[in-house]
Amino acid sequence: MATAWSLTIDCARPRRLAEFWALALGYAERPAPSGFGSWEEWFSRHGVPEEEWDDGAYLADPDGLGTNLSFLRVPESKVVKNRLHLDVQVGGGRETPWEVRWPRVAEAVERLTAAGATVVREETLQGRPDHMVMADPEGNEFCLV
Repeated sequence: MATAWSLTIDCARPRRLAEFWALALGYAERPAPSGFGSWEEWFSRHGVPEEEWDDGAYLADPDGLGTNLSFLRVPESKVVKNRLHLDVQVGGGRETPWEVRWPRVAEAVERLTAAGATVVREETLQGRPDHMVMADPEGNEFCLV
């Protein structure tokens, strides 16, 4: 049996970055934990100071299949390349024929750059585009495949 896990992303602006990744992944704001009507109620119950209530944002796969994501405010900025990155399979992954996959990747590049991402580079394989290396609004690298 696999161990449940989630991914936490350190950032400067948790809500803004969560909005970007919700768009990129089709995720939604994660509901407050069971038994609580809101995150504020949960924070209050667990003694989180009110001035820290906006220091995080939380996303979940609306279908309940994907990993939960947390975005937490930290004082330091990103300095170097990520050692871990997401491959966002907007085109269906490499199992999908290139003629179907690449237009989907190109559309996602346009949509995500409009939302604040930047193109780092286009990677090619056998003379044609294979995937796009992108950076989210805070500079975290990810790939569109």
